[in-house]
Amino acid sequence: MQKYRCIPCGYLYDPEVGDPDGGVAPGTAFEDIPEDWVCPVCGVSKDMFEPEE
Repeated sequence: MQKYRCIPCGYLYDPEVGDPDGGVAPGTAFEDIPEDWVCPVCGVSKDMFEPEE
C-alpha cells in the first residue's frame, strides 16, 4: 500500500501501521481514512499529504 508524507512536518503515514492513537486501524489505506483525520504530529488535514516516492 502507498505511504503518504505530511508536507509541513514530514510525518510518514504507513498504512501497515495506521494511526491507532488517531482511530485509524492498521491496514487502512490513506484514501480510506476519514476526511476529518489530521496529522498526529502537526494537526494539518489530509490534503496536506503527498504520496511518498
